[in-house]
Amino acid sequence: MLDRSESALGVVLRSRFYRSAFLSLLVAGIGVSSATPQLTLFLVRELHTPLPVAGLYYVTNLAAPLAGFLVGRWSDRSHDRLLWFRICALIGAAGWLAMAASTAVWMPFVISALALSVAGGSMAQLFAACRDELSRHPTRAENRVIATIRMAFTTGWILGPVFGSWFGGVFGLRPLLVATAVCVFAQVLPLGRQRVERYDDPHRSTSTERRRIDHMLPLLVFTAVCVLAMTGDTIKFGYLPIYMADQLHVSDAVRGAVIGIQPLLELLLLPVVARLADRYGAMRAMTAGAVLGLAGNVTYALSTSVAGLFLGQTLTAGLWACVGALGVTIAQRLYPEGVGTASGIFLSAIPLGSAIGGTIGGIGVAAIGLPHVFFIPACLTAVSIAAFTLLSRRELRQR
Repeated sequence: MLDRSESALGVVLRSRFYRSAFLSLLVAGIGVSSATPQLTLFLVRELHTPLPVAGLYYVTNLAAPLAGFLVGRWSDRSHDRLLWFRICALIGAAGWLAMAASTAVWMPFVISALALSVAGGSMAQLFAACRDELSRHPTRAENRVIATIRMAFTTGWILGPVFGSWFGGVFGLRPLLVATAVCVFAQVLPLGRQRVERYDDPHRSTSTERRRIDHMLPLLVFTAVCVLAMTGDTIKFGYLPIYMADQLHVSDAVRGAVIGIQPLLELLLLPVVARLADRYGAMRAMTAGAVLGLAGNVTYALSTSVAGLFLGQTLTAGLWACVGALGVTIAQRLYPEGVGTASGIFLSAIPLGSAIGGTIGGIGVAAIGLPHVFFIPACLTAVSIAAFTLLSRRELRQR
């Protein structure tokens, strides 16, 4: 199988599990992205939360790494990889229902930290199951298979915000959260009663290796470097619309086009990035993605027109295409004795980066203003480029 070139789309279409995983991620992406941009509005309008307090909601993302680690560890001890995927989905659905029923300011914060942080583990365990299947049935199109499946989630994040804005405007924000709970639960339906047995390499003594925390060091370093590269995203979503409205005085339609172009370009770039990784190496592609991210942040910081912001979004899409297509695969390779743990830790880096970026953005805007605040994530991304370069050299030495 490894001796011939394969179509990633063909691999996905021939596999019942890959097809089901694609549909599951599409449904989950639509559901979560429908509600996420509306949560601050929900806190302010429905629970009468002061705006500064509502902005602290995303600090609850700091619970995600711990939840991702614990769920991943439990998954790596379970025979059926999809067991914890289903548990996380059910906890997530219950969490969104509880969010819709919230009557006090503190409730969404507790629900997010305890339930929604665990719910994020569902996607991680689905990708761990994909790794198990790829280990059993190797293919040269491995990176492209993961990228093809990941495209479903990105598509959901393109469609979800549009659906969420319409649904929330017509039916209200609480019904929107209920609809999100339905989508989060519905992600288990495409998989039906399928099982994916945990894959254990017969040449590796997993019983002793799993207990050694030092084996996780490359994974933890890689995840930390990705967090540095991703901090600018929260700042962008939080403050770029304000900059466009207050200083550039552009219309609502143009603001929406600027924000919406990144996930669309990311979707188009995912298979391209995967193919480049197959040819030049995944870590080299991640390094190139970080360079694009640095260029994007510098472009935001120097932009005085909408054209500059469109360019910044185009460059940033390259970074996120690399993260989406390659990040979880690299993490799994760095800790092959526990791919569930690796998937959980890496994917928790995204909400962690969101929390750190939100904190940096609030302090940075107060200190140096808009759009110069983007020089801060540019500096952090420059550090990540150096780190990715070192990791790439380490990868080459190990070949």
